[in-house]
Amino acid sequence: MKKPLLSHLKKFFPVLESYRIEMIRHFIETELAPTELEIIDESHMHAGHTGHGGAGHFKVRIVSGKFNGQLPLARHRMVYAAVNSLMPLEIHAISIEALATDENS
Repeated sequence: MKKPLLSHLKKFFPVLESYRIEMIRHFIETELAPTELEIIDESHMHAGHTGHGGAGHFKVRIVSGKFNGQLPLARHRMVYAAVNSLMPLEIHAISIEALATDENS
């Protein structure tokens, strides 16, 4: 029986996902200086879906003073700009909750 292509890499997936989270964290922290940042890997919820080429699905909750006075669409654009270099190879989809420091409770 023939082994599925890249099956030998399955043992590295947890490392890969952890690495992706750290890359996302690095780019967001560098660009947006968050006071709070939570990154959740939701890739397991999309297992078996086609079209993502192995890239991950993530949920991000970020609180930043750079969002003060910005509309939600502008905040999302700021987050997308921060992680743009990771799309689409590392990030397939990202769900964003972006709060300004003056509205975080």
